[in-house]
Amino acid sequence: MFIAPFVPSPLPVIEFMLKLADLKAGEVLFDLGAGDGRTVIMAAKSFGARAVGVELREDLAKKALSTIHENGLADRVTIVNGDMFNVNLGSADVVFLYLTTSANEKIRPKLENELKKGARVVSHDYEIVGWKPVKVENFCENPKVGYPSHTIYLYQKV
Repeated sequence: MFIAPFVPSPLPVIEFMLKLADLKAGEVLFDLGAGDGRTVIMAAKSFGARAVGVELREDLAKKALSTIHENGLADRVTIVNGDMFNVNLGSADVVFLYLTTSANEKIRPKLENELKKGARVVSHDYEIVGWKPVKVENFCENPKVGYPSHTIYLYQKV
């Protein structure tokens, strides 16, 4: 089921989000709607995490797989070309979202049912209605001009 368009998060925003989520080496990150794989690649390369990207569009999943192989990360990064609603999130330490508010509402019951206690969810620009964020941060990509500005929501399963 298609629930959000492909709009890639800028790399500085991804790095900020992964730091905000306190992603550690050896942890497992899931990116729901992984697009071209930039988040899972950064999670593995820069943070030492294991990462699973879930992408519905076959063209984007293939592009992500190609980049993962070029970077020698196939042992730590997996791309699932499929529906995020059919992937078990039980092993996730961190879930990365850049969907829409309505898409976050659709995925919320799955997150509530499958995430383990202490798992963090970090969302770019869109809140998860009904959840109370641990932190809400504004990140400005280019402080000199004051934009573009991004709102990052961090949640933790209790």
